[in-house]
Amino acid sequence: MRNAQIHYIDGSWKDFKYTDSIVDFNPQLVLAFGSTALVGSSFIFEDLKARFPQAIIVSASTSGEILGDSLFDDTVAATAIEFEKTSIKAVSTNFSDHTNSFEVGDYLIKQLLSDDLAAVFVISDGSFINGSELVSGLNANIPAHIPVTGGLAGDGARFQQTLVGLNQTAVNGEIVAIGFYGNNICVGHSSFGGWDEFGRERLVTKSEKNVLYELDGRSALDLYKEYLGPYLNELPGSALLFPLSVKIDDESSNLVRTILSINEQEKSMTFAGNLPVGSKVRLMKANFNKLIEASTNAATASIVRDRGTTQLAILISCVGRKLVLQERTSEEVEAAKVIFGNHTAITGFYSYGEISPFTPNTKCELHNQTMTITTFSETL
Repeated sequence: MRNAQIHYIDGSWKDFKYTDSIVDFNPQLVLAFGSTALVGSSFIFEDLKARFPQAIIVSASTSGEILGDSLFDDTVAATAIEFEKTSIKAVSTNFSDHTNSFEVGDYLIKQLLSDDLAAVFVISDGSFINGSELVSGLNANIPAHIPVTGGLAGDGARFQQTLVGLNQTAVNGEIVAIGFYGNNICVGHSSFGGWDEFGRERLVTKSEKNVLYELDGRSALDLYKEYLGPYLNELPGSALLFPLSVKIDDESSNLVRTILSINEQEKSMTFAGNLPVGSKVRLMKANFNKLIEASTNAATASIVRDRGTTQLAILISCVGRKLVLQERTSEEVEAAKVIFGNHTAITGFYSYGEISPFTPNTKCELHNQTMTITTFSETL
């Protein structure tokens, strides 16, 4: 595997890093993560297509771009990847072409299934999709030993529109899935949060999928507001500072859920993923050192030790972490870089949701407020 990275910043493309000689470099895949305004402009796609005419080009809007050990805003970070022994296939669909988010995930996986499918990487719309239902659809027909990872596109902290594209300018409502095939590709993954729970555990007593109405028989929105204090007038953005820890059943690991919007008339809150009736939740708050440590832990756990050097790492971190960490945000990117070293190309973005299994050989889950890392290495 060989990688080349370029960076659109201050109105022009700049070479960022080449992991190897680019003589006879023929990438099959380009991942371009950038601001909504830039990836939604046709010239970005046209420029990338001119540079890499034979490559599949996947683009997504972000809440911040990751390149190497640095974090950027209002740029485009593009990574071109050449596989030597691995074949890839990318498929896409639009949310508007399906009746629900489950169908989206189910449709995409069915287009990729094959006896030699080794891994799937998903970049999804982050505005219309119900992430939990999408993940359920992705899991419906794929064996647990095939990892499914990825994330939901972002739009800064605006939550207005997210854009994703496959071989076209990025558009609203699009979801892309990339399949990797063969025995030579090795994909590692890990997801860590680092938040502290506080307050007592509460029971979800009324909800509809990802819309929460009542906790312990009380208005969930009113109850939530009691905890916000000075952040009350900054809703819904301030809700990113206080996500919910969710235990769906007594056997499951806790998931983290972030609020996307509130409805004052219905006294409801819409989350990035489902909160079923009967699940138990607790409020969470930031612990700065633990958030950064979580990045170190995710990077360490994502490395597949017996498959040689990690050649590419894709970091997908939640926008809520960025809003909490503020000027310290770069520290979690730098922490991952320390683990991977100089021989790994690093890219990624800040998202509205992260997709990864908790552990190897298990189904993927939707996460919020985590640092989720997918690593790639290819053996010859």
